[in-house]
Amino acid sequence: MLHIEDLTFRMQGRLLIENASIHVPMGARVGFVGRNGTGKTTLFKLITGEYGPETGSLRMRKKMRLGQVAQEAPGTEFSLLETVLEADKERAELLAEADTATDPTRIADIHTRLNDIEAHSAEARAGAILHGLGFDAEAQARPCSAFSGGWRMRVALAAVLFSEPDLLLLDEPTNYLDLEGTLWLENYISRYPHTVIIISHDRDLLNTCCNTIIHLENRKLTSYKGDYDFFEKTRAERNALQTKMKVKQDAKRAHMESFINRFKAKASKATQAQSRVKALEKMAVISAVQTEDVAPLHFPSPERRPASPIINMEGAQVGYTPGQPVIENMTLRIDADDRIALLGANGNGKSTFAKLIAGRLDATGGLVRRSEKLKIAMFAQHNMDDLVPEETPVDHIRKLVPNEPDGKLRGRVARMGLGAEKMDTKAKSLSGGEKARLLLGLATFHQPHLLILDEPTNHLDIDSRESLVMALNDYRGAVILISHDRHLVEASADRLWLVHDGTVGPYDGDLEDYRRLILKGPGSPKSKPAEKEAQGKSKAKPSAADVDAAERRRREAKLRSNQSGSRARVKQLEATMGKAAEAIKKLDKLLAQASTERDAKRIRDIAMKKAEFERRLVGVEEEWLELSEALAG
Repeated sequence: MLHIEDLTFRMQGRLLIENASIHVPMGARVGFVGRNGTGKTTLFKLITGEYGPETGSLRMRKKMRLGQVAQEAPGTEFSLLETVLEADKERAELLAEADTATDPTRIADIHTRLNDIEAHSAEARAGAILHGLGFDAEAQARPCSAFSGGWRMRVALAAVLFSEPDLLLLDEPTNYLDLEGTLWLENYISRYPHTVIIISHDRDLLNTCCNTIIHLENRKLTSYKGDYDFFEKTRAERNALQTKMKVKQDAKRAHMESFINRFKAKASKATQAQSRVKALEKMAVISAVQTEDVAPLHFPSPERRPASPIINMEGAQVGYTPGQPVIENMTLRIDADDRIALLGANGNGKSTFAKLIAGRLDATGGLVRRSEKLKIAMFAQHNMDDLVPEETPVDHIRKLVPNEPDGKLRGRVARMGLGAEKMDTKAKSLSGGEKARLLLGLATFHQPHLLILDEPTNHLDIDSRESLVMALNDYRGAVILISHDRHLVEASADRLWLVHDGTVGPYDGDLEDYRRLILKGPGSPKSKPAEKEAQGKSKAKPSAADVDAAERRRREAKLRSNQSGSRARVKQLEATMGKAAEAIKKLDKLLAQASTERDAKRIRDIAMKKAEFERRLVGVEEEWLELSEALAG
């Protein structure tokens, strides 16, 4: 299918790929992984012929159709459905020819071929793909120009999926999808009938879709059979074995070199010494395992945790236009140690809800109470524009603590995971991941009680995402998380709230339940694409009957929300109690081990962690008992 042999390529003098060889068989679903900046996108451009190799070759099957998402999203007056249908070039050309052909034989050939490529079902297939990516039937009929850039990128993705190329190349396809679109794409790719190569840092996507992982590291390509978890395990085992073999070889070489140095001048031992010299020359050198450690992320925890709830809502509503709430009927509470992930497709109001929580939007109805002196930090992708392009990370931190010595400023930047070589780099020259680290550091600088993260992983590679997971788990404040990265949600959140149908409430299920709900198709929570010009347009004034009906629905929804929320909260508290008990059990084992080793510092650290878990467990148990009794009564 695809053969890469002894490929070498440089970009502006920098060696990215060196003597790399790989074979991708037909029908493989390949996850292409490696650190940011190693050359993954460059290899895609070599495959498509945009770049040519310095040495070596790339060979593919003749007449093989390549497909990748267009770099520029369509912004024409054609409808979404028409745009996607046009992606099947052969179908479009045959239909155009059918309108003008006069030769009976050619007309018959055209219709035979249209039948062979199932042209009769094209609209249904294109519509299904668009629906899976968040466009309902009404949206599919609108022109592409009516949608924002992010939504148009979804149309570009739909177009390449519909064209079903023999080799599908996808470069970070989930970066402009929400969780719902990501779940649908996982399912679609896992059933794709041809060959796929995906550049992605989404662990769950790679585990669900891929049967092969190709790793780009140290300018070489290495293939692993299996999903990402299997690759990670196998690579670790290989590295451990290589390290062990190198230690043995180094000892053997040292022994032989010592013999040569001692006896090369002795006539009786000269022959033996010479044979060892030859053996050393023939010995293939086992290189040391080269690893690139990812700098950890750190979110400073609040000095003092406020009493729960830190935010309490009663019948709250929020929106941008008077009388037109985006979300309403919210009766919720957020506690000081909550870890809440928001579910719900783009356009349903997740970011609007986050802005309400952060205090960037005022409630337009109901009550929202916040703890006194509550400090809230919010990170969102559009905050990248808040960085001053000509200023360095040190400059940005200096604004927050202008009187602090330069050494301390640099220490603060280092804790964000930006090394010495990046501290004096202008923001405009930082990579996306480095900008994200700087923004996260700036957002959490003043030790917030509540941290709101809106799609924090878009520019982070897999190892940096793991650092984010660890940072969130070490952080002792509350967290509200919006993310399409299922692994991050599962590893960091212990409560799920669904933003859907104009309200927010606890989701009584886990992410696997939600995945099944999404894949049911029509009727499940779907995206609501935002039109460029339609936002904010006034609606017809509601009648008195409409107002009465709406009020009745609000009262009924509030009652259901309270009952449902209590049951869901009990279930979540039970899960939290189980996790806390398990953590205490593990800490007991570590404490016993540290006591045996007489490691005083470790004993103190473990004991403090255990005391914190026990304190949290008591609070959780009290709330569980109170809610359980209320539901039973």
